[in-house]
Amino acid sequence: MNNKDFIAALATRTGHSVEETQRMVDTLVETMGDHFQEDDSVVVPNFGTFEVKKKLERIMVNPSTGQRMLVPPKLVLIFKPNVGWKERVKNGGND
Repeated sequence: MNNKDFIAALATRTGHSVEETQRMVDTLVETMGDHFQEDDSVVVPNFGTFEVKKKLERIMVNPSTGQRMLVPPKLVLIFKPNVGWKERVKNGGND
């Protein structure tokens, strides 16, 4: 599902116009991004948790050359789904 399809489906479900729905989704994503910049977690009830985690510095070995390289630390965004959603996906969408 692409963004256009998602916004249209969401607009239909909520009864808002496509333009209003797009603005709300844009605001949601922007607000979440602001919190990620501050290393805050964002919890969406009954869906899951978005967290910023720091991956530590590590040494990587290139398998073809055997050369060792230092990979610097970095921040990554992870998603932990709600247990209910995790089970639904695991069962192929059947409850």
